[in-house]
Amino acid sequence: MRLIIGGAYQGKLDYAKKTYGIEDGWIDGRDCGWMEITTCRGIHHFHEYVKRMTQAEPEMRVGGQQMTEAEPDAGWAGIFRIAADDLTLLEEQAHDFSAWLFQRNPGITIVSNELGYGIVPMEKTDRLWREAVGRICTCLAAEADEVVRVVCGIGVRLK
Repeated sequence: MRLIIGGAYQGKLDYAKKTYGIEDGWIDGRDCGWMEITTCRGIHHFHEYVKRMTQAEPEMRVGGQQMTEAEPDAGWAGIFRIAADDLTLLEEQAHDFSAWLFQRNPGITIVSNELGYGIVPMEKTDRLWREAVGRICTCLAAEADEVVRVVCGIGVRLK
């Protein structure tokens, strides 16, 4: 697993494609299916994927089938709602999601914006989303073989 982080519009996706030779197999976290993350080569806009996780309904539709919390074998989609307003639960879910993803797609390259810099959002939901992204990326970084921060298209290896 690789984690590529950095500010918006810093060339993270181009860096990942060029550095790791991954031209195809990417999904976009803004609109991909929930379970596509288990089979893709890479995901960009991962922070938007997490936003969708925090806003998801407790029951999800994946591949046209109804998934509920009672179906743990259905994958993460069965419990996809991230409880971003409960920080203790959020930490547990971030760890569980990271372990789940690493088990199902250990070769994935994840590209995410860093959201923890700058002005703190006024809206509570935006602050909680930022917290969720930070905690999930922290757990992913712990599992990852490599973590790179990209600034102006230049990657700096952190791990």
